[in-house]
Amino acid sequence: MKIIHSLAGYIPTSLQCKLNFYTMKKTAIIILSDPKSGSEEALGRVFNALASAYEFKHAGEDVKIIFQGTGIRWPEQLEKADHPVHGLYNEVKDYVHGLSKGCVAVFGTEVSGYELLNENEVPGTPGLPSFINLRNDGYDILIF
Repeated sequence: MKIIHSLAGYIPTSLQCKLNFYTMKKTAIIILSDPKSGSEEALGRVFNALASAYEFKHAGEDVKIIFQGTGIRWPEQLEKADHPVHGLYNEVKDYVHGLSKGCVAVFGTEVSGYELLNENEVPGTPGLPSFINLRNDGYDILIF
């Protein structure tokens, strides 16, 4: 990275933009765990997903949180002030990219104003988030 900065005056602006795109760290966090299971494992997964988002946020990195599968039920639970992960959720909820539109249709939930993601046009569904688009946009994908 130091080499790029020291050569910045010699590298064309268009190439500098491309280099910045490829060197900027970006992470998409996909939450699949089901709060209805009532298990410590499900709670542990959402806790660790949000804790990871918190860490990326404070490192100044680009992070997106996506709720998919039965994980689309989490926002409704995490909004409750007495939920043990409520405080952490409030720290990172501005990074929630949205919920899977197809999963909302199948599993149902209160959407709470989040965007419904449907770039992956799977036949017979209203669509799901696109992992290919995330990957092509330079995101590492973590699944919890």
